[in-house]
Amino acid sequence: MASVTIRDVRKRYGPVEVLHGVNVDIQDGEFVVLVGPSGCGKTTLLRMVAGLEDVSSGDILIDGKRVNEIPPKERDVAMVFQNYALYPHMTVRRNMSFALWLAKVPKAEIEARVKRAAEILGLEALLDRYPRALSGGQRQRVAMGRALVRNPKVFLFDEPLSNLDAKLRVHMRAEIKEIQQRLATTTIYVTHDQVEAMTMADKIVVMRAGHVEQIGAPLELYDHPANQFVAGFLGSPSRKFIEGEITPQGFASGDGTLWPLPEGTSPRRRAVYGIRPQQIALAPSGIPARIQVIEPTGAETELVLEAGGEKLIAGLRERITARPGETVHLRIDPAHVHLFDAETGARLPALAPA
Repeated sequence: MASVTIRDVRKRYGPVEVLHGVNVDIQDGEFVVLVGPSGCGKTTLLRMVAGLEDVSSGDILIDGKRVNEIPPKERDVAMVFQNYALYPHMTVRRNMSFALWLAKVPKAEIEARVKRAAEILGLEALLDRYPRALSGGQRQRVAMGRALVRNPKVFLFDEPLSNLDAKLRVHMRAEIKEIQQRLATTTIYVTHDQVEAMTMADKIVVMRAGHVEQIGAPLELYDHPANQFVAGFLGSPSRKFIEGEITPQGFASGDGTLWPLPEGTSPRRRAVYGIRPQQIALAPSGIPARIQVIEPTGAETELVLEAGGEKLIAGLRERITARPGETVHLRIDPAHVHLFDAETGARLPALAPA
């Protein structure tokens, strides 16, 4: 186990800079998720920690030791790839033990490590099969087992669940988290799926266009986003943003509809109003809204609504009798509203009235 420090790391391909001074501190035993849209630089950063990409400038330290020039095989990290990268002509046992054979680890120790990893991952009955005879979830477990037998200081995961179906992804993310908690191995996990990030991470690093937007615990980022990008990226369905003006009477959107504001908000000229679907409720009175679509999902009902010239989604726990085309009224708890600067996107703090 080890800490990982990423200090002012930049990556350039010729004149193009794709990572712009990234700083991340990862504690010993921590599960950290790098999350962001495609092309934000998260996989490039992971590959730099692994030693598969050179660092243009800045430093990467593992357990306090600078590793910029150290080759991948000497960094004591193990990486699980998106496409599993299994050897098709080798059995599961051989796939899991191959790196240990190359390292000339004694045979008895290899067998002991493979046996332990197979027990942890539920692969005991599959050790003599070939990858072609395995399901996607089983192949993913073999790829994890190959990393596990090496007893690395750091696990690196590069979108390992993206090739699995939705149900299996939910199952596998729980397995990965449970194994990491049991082993307490420092883990860096890359995904573009914000649900994976929220459910698995001890700490999330939100990235965009080669920059770190915010770092923190999942619920800290969910409840206190630093800016509009983070607020919109985390949470499903995503937060609704409405452009308008903060007035003493409330937040005025384009057609003059007044939306409730947190207590103590100071009037400003322009801002962006952000509210999550789960924080919109139906009420006998409030903001009028016309139902466009009703989407029952079982435990929750999602309504697609038109209110104040805006299209928004409400996520309701209760079941409703209303039908598309009918008008209902919305109640929004102003304590859950976030306001953002219309120009910079930064979250506006609640201020005492002037």
